[in-house]
Amino acid sequence: MSEPLAERLRPRSLDDYIGQQHLVGEGAVLRRMIDSGRISSFILWGPPGVGKTTLAQIIANKLETPFYTLSAVTSGVKDVRDVIEKAQKGRFFDEASPILFIDEIHRFSKSQQDSLLGAVERGIVTLIGATTENPSFEVIRPLLSRCQLYVLKSLEKDDLLKLLERAITKDLILKERHIELKETDALLRYSGGDARKLLNILELVVESESGDVVVTDELVVARLQQNPLAYDKDGEMHYDIISAFIKSIRGSDPDAALYWMARMIEGGEDPQFIARRMVISASEDIGLANPNALLLANAAFDTVMKIGWPEARIALAECAVYLATSPKSNSAYLGIDAALALVRETGNQPVPLPIRNAPTQLMKELGYHDGYKYPHDYPGHFTPQQYMPDELVDKRLWHGQHNPAEEKLYQRMVNYWGKRFEE
Repeated sequence: MSEPLAERLRPRSLDDYIGQQHLVGEGAVLRRMIDSGRISSFILWGPPGVGKTTLAQIIANKLETPFYTLSAVTSGVKDVRDVIEKAQKGRFFDEASPILFIDEIHRFSKSQQDSLLGAVERGIVTLIGATTENPSFEVIRPLLSRCQLYVLKSLEKDDLLKLLERAITKDLILKERHIELKETDALLRYSGGDARKLLNILELVVESESGDVVVTDELVVARLQQNPLAYDKDGEMHYDIISAFIKSIRGSDPDAALYWMARMIEGGEDPQFIARRMVISASEDIGLANPNALLLANAAFDTVMKIGWPEARIALAECAVYLATSPKSNSAYLGIDAALALVRETGNQPVPLPIRNAPTQLMKELGYHDGYKYPHDYPGHFTPQQYMPDELVDKRLWHGQHNPAEEKLYQRMVNYWGKRFEE
């Protein structure tokens, strides 16, 4: 039985590696590190099928250093210690540290991660971790502080088309089938930026046909419907289902939100993952329209941590229904993104003198804090004064949206600031 297409096409060098040019393109940070022959420990964070494992293997091949692999699903503390011992015994003094690649490092327990710390710190191994989850939540802080974090992106359309072309022209099996990619929209849509998923779908479609193959959107849809993909909390459907869940909340459909949550629960999804995504949704999609949503989402997360399954499903369901039926606003989300864009565009603007800190006499003499008006000394605890830098004094970043809760906030700003906030 031949290897799956995705494995047969796995790149062996950076020249064959598709995507992630911000990391491995000419002059990019990882490319420079690899070309120098010395790498430091790092964690690759990104969705499935974007090349995390492949990149780690390419690095090991390029550096010609021992390469050890552990899966967080099947390995325990003993396995970690055994690998570290092998790495320590097998290394010559002037050689680069062996690479320890840990797939799904977010699944390692605290004790497993603790067992890595000393070896990483002393350079016994160079750690490369791969995770589909936010490392800030899943990786202990001491380990995270010893590693660089690199974010991998879903593959772009051009990357996926290049991969398809390579598959039908370079793969020893597929190139014998005389495949024509007449239409690719369905292939790209179902892949969701996941290279492995794309190749699996292509292989499924080709194997279902005899003789020459003309790939059309209709053919792809028909073959996938005949081979429904079960929910896989570790892989391909994971991101599709959570996307449907969050979009149902954003779209104010509590029935759909409960349905997609049930799909995740039945599929064995980690309840903390569901709870975290609802905390994000409460901030991003509901925001100031109903600030209590964030409180409830955090309470649901806390409940999940305390009681676990099966009772935690009730708290998660309560939160999902509350979020879906809440009024929606993304004004804070848009506001911080606008502020970040402004900072990147305008650089380090000086803080106006009246609102600077003046802990020393010299600073006071230079005018720091001079002219500051303490709002609590004025009626209504407000008095107009300049808080933005001189160059940005008229810039608006937060725009209140028209829901009952936010309308009150907006009107208060109009009363305080007058024309500056009138829209």
